[in-house]
Amino acid sequence: MPCDQVIALVLAAGSSRRFGGDKRMARLADGRGVLESTLVAVAAVFARVYVVLRAEDSPAALGVPPGVGVIRATHATRGMGASLAQAVAELADSEAKALAVFLGDMPWIGATTQRYLCTRVNRSIIVRPHYRRCSGHPVLFGRDFWPALRKLDGDSGARELLREQHASCVSVDVEDPGIHQDIDTPDDLRLTASRVIF
Repeated sequence: MPCDQVIALVLAAGSSRRFGGDKRMARLADGRGVLESTLVAVAAVFARVYVVLRAEDSPAALGVPPGVGVIRATHATRGMGASLAQAVAELADSEAKALAVFLGDMPWIGATTQRYLCTRVNRSIIVRPHYRRCSGHPVLFGRDFWPALRKLDGDSGARELLREQHASCVSVDVEDPGIHQDIDTPDDLRLTASRVIF
């Protein structure tokens, strides 16, 4: 399935407690913010990209690029699951056949990886990338699973849904350490100097 039939959704409404500040605005080596870099990388592959922000956030201050849609998570304090459910509800009228869920603090997922995952997904499966036998992001949900995503709540994201739908999950091996490289602490920014783009 080409990426023009998949919506990219970047979750960025969290509180960054472990980082000690708003990590979305932390600067990488090229001077761009973490969230901005993630969105630029995703928008280079997907025609339709949305970012989930808190109600009070300024897209301009966070470096949200033109053309990226903004979804306000009015229940962000309830956790990632609640934010994801609200976003999927707002996208329900689209004609997309799948949804690629990214995290806003993962700017190093390669474009080749993203495109390859799009070719592996369809309406009735969930695709998860694996690198060295460990799963990562993004997770691509076929259209058949959107109603279940809309029922999520709490802070576990879609973890429980993935367990429940294990038989429908397809693991796709990729040579991309970026699917594991998120930014939780200031020390994680050191990955910038050694990241590999595929």
